[in-house]
Amino acid sequence: MDHRCAIRKAEETAMDKQPSGREAGVPTDRSSSVGREDYVRKVLEAYRNTPGTCGNLRRPDRMLAVQLYQRGVPLSIVENALVLAAVRRLIRPADAPPLATIRSLAYFMAVIEEVLETEVGEEYFQYARQKLQRLRSA
Repeated sequence: MDHRCAIRKAEETAMDKQPSGREAGVPTDRSSSVGREDYVRKVLEAYRNTPGTCGNLRRPDRMLAVQLYQRGVPLSIVENALVLAAVRRLIRPADAPPLATIRSLAYFMAVIEEVLETEVGEEYFQYARQKLQRLRSA
């Protein structure tokens, strides 16, 4: 059910009333005890800081972050997916046409789902973060 309200507080209240929609097999990372507002803020901040994004936040981005929280998608999964997508976009042939700016968190949903299904160790994502830092400084 898609509730769209003109007032952010009403929108958040509507989101609170929706069923959690947790899917079987989706790991929950509630051990870190991150509340919804902290989770949403951290997801949106990670999105804004991801290379290739416009840096602007829109209401659908916030709604998607709330939905990720409700599904129980761990924050580390979202962060890893953003890093992986950014590295993939930056590692392209020099003569390739430039990619358009990412204007929505929804762009990353396929990569978030991919990372959820992947059994790659955290070491790989640490490597990807280091690679991203090197690419950004180059």
